[in-house]
Amino acid sequence: MFPVNPKPAPNRAVAAVPEDWRVDTLAATPKAEPDAGLESLFGADGALAACLENFAPRPEQLAMAQAVAAAIREGRHLVVEAGTGTGKTLAYLVPLLLAGQRSVVSTGTRTLQDQLFHRDLPMLGAALGRPARVRLLKGRSNYLCHYRFEQLAGDDRPAQVTAATLRRVRDWARQTDSGDVAELTGIPEASPLWPRITSTADNCLGTHCPFLGECHVARARQAAREADIVVVNHHLLMADLTMKEEGFGRLLPGAEAVVVDEAHHFPDVAQGFLNLTLGAGQLLDLAGDVRAEALAAGAWSTDLGAVVDQLDTATRSARAGLQGAAQELDWDAAGADFQAALEVVTDDLDTLAGELEPLVEYSSGLARCRERAASLASSARRLLDAPADEYVRWVRVTARGFNVNATPLDASGQIHALLESQASTWVFTSATLAVGEDFTHFTGRLGLGEVATRQVPSPFDFGRIARLYLPAGLPDPAQPDYTDRVIDAVLPVVAASRGRAFLLFTSHRALRRAAELIRAVPDFGLPLLVQGEAPRSRLLDEFSRRDNAVLLGTATFWEGVDIRGHGLVVVMIDRLPFASPGEPLLAARLQAIRNAGGNPFRDYQLPQAVLSLKQGAGRLIRDYSDYGVVMLCDPRVQSKSYGRVFLRSLPPMPVIRELAEVEDFLAACEARA
Repeated sequence: MFPVNPKPAPNRAVAAVPEDWRVDTLAATPKAEPDAGLESLFGADGALAACLENFAPRPEQLAMAQAVAAAIREGRHLVVEAGTGTGKTLAYLVPLLLAGQRSVVSTGTRTLQDQLFHRDLPMLGAALGRPARVRLLKGRSNYLCHYRFEQLAGDDRPAQVTAATLRRVRDWARQTDSGDVAELTGIPEASPLWPRITSTADNCLGTHCPFLGECHVARARQAAREADIVVVNHHLLMADLTMKEEGFGRLLPGAEAVVVDEAHHFPDVAQGFLNLTLGAGQLLDLAGDVRAEALAAGAWSTDLGAVVDQLDTATRSARAGLQGAAQELDWDAAGADFQAALEVVTDDLDTLAGELEPLVEYSSGLARCRERAASLASSARRLLDAPADEYVRWVRVTARGFNVNATPLDASGQIHALLESQASTWVFTSATLAVGEDFTHFTGRLGLGEVATRQVPSPFDFGRIARLYLPAGLPDPAQPDYTDRVIDAVLPVVAASRGRAFLLFTSHRALRRAAELIRAVPDFGLPLLVQGEAPRSRLLDEFSRRDNAVLLGTATFWEGVDIRGHGLVVVMIDRLPFASPGEPLLAARLQAIRNAGGNPFRDYQLPQAVLSLKQGAGRLIRDYSDYGVVMLCDPRVQSKSYGRVFLRSLPPMPVIRELAEVEDFLAACEARA
């Protein structure tokens, strides 16, 4: 092992924990001070050391735990950036368990949700002697909907769903306790089955559903309300804050503490929930549900069929008027024809709501369809009338549909009001929240104003185990041969590392060109894995399985990838990750900053790019025994004054500028490994 840091590898849980630890009826656990005995707990002879293999005290982890404990004790909000290797999950979970408060923990990824629920919380509950009732709660689309499944099973036209598949679902439905569709393995994620047997906020009948007593969503949410700690994702948290999960009771009232992990995603998720939206999928689903409900209730008629057909036709006509696919268009670029088609859709929704009015007594399903038609008509009108000084209107075009959006130019006030509407202590944490030492970009997007912040550095010794390579002689990224020159520069680095490299790009065009250039190299001789040529999970599995692969990726590989050990020793980033100002939402946001007297580049583009770069560079060092080189090709990091902001925000790696230095460093690391 590379002897550069005396600290052992991160902990692995080894304590035996009862399988039913989450649901035992426990004697009331008395509340305690959240910082009581933290130094002892995180010490070499503490409770954590007793149940974690190779545990060693980390001053950084203790410092974060103390900051979280103080926030909980004093009832004040906290924003804390914890560098890679801090062990931030234990640093906030221990104070939560010690405080004995009802809490919600929100994450950005399913991976972290599973880790918290299946590993960290049971291990800590046993280690601290403070077991807690914990529930992992997912969005409603993750649970079987009895009502929709019965509709599907009774439909004599179950398109693209085989009888064998239906039998398999029915057999599973009879025996499942949770109704979690993840139990139905072997059915592709893209299968048309899933939307037919799960519900959405639009089509759920809520308390009017005839299957309410058996509803898996209602049961899961009831169990969550009775839990001490609920683990959710950011989307479900925002749905609860904005009351978009009506009919099942809310989670947050009564929660004394809310921890938002992977918080760098949260501002975008929150903003998305404040959008005004209308999607072709919603419209076509409504048309299909009206048909199914009316046929099942014996209320189908020629007149109703004509109105349903009109809505279906108008929606498809609106999509046909949009040129191209999988792109974003501002409102004007979408064109007058599309806007006129949206007016027709709105009128058709009104007509449909009127046609359904006398049919609401036939069934709860038809009553819900009428509500949906009226609600979608209202949304369409608000989109058409959204004031330009408050919203930016834009259209996302997909292969078969579209989504019309009106996004608030500044949602910080609304987000702040939502957060403050809860009598909770909020803790936001991530490895990438600050620009340098400044948190104002993150806190400003949430409208937090004056809030306690804390920056906890990584315990990794970057000065010894990592280098930042800034190759000399590369042209400005605007030059047409820039990607060609980048590949010329990275090939000898990849040769020195014997593969084991991530090559990260800021655009799909650059990625495709890079793949073409590398494949043209005679005797390249290393496995080349390219985003888009296989699913992300398969590419990562293949990279981990081999010991000499080179992976080419764009945004989806810049974060959420945790490759530990010596299988990844080079991370190349082709250019500084500034978002394209041509994107309609970004362009409008920048103009709004300009109109308010701000500087769009300084106030938004630069901090966003810095945080993205920190995420990309963070793929390299994930463990104490890791080593490697971050290769940043963009010469602007050296030639432009703002380059210093990027460099100050990266981990403290020595900068090297010569290929020979890269080769010598990697060779020395390899010799000691």
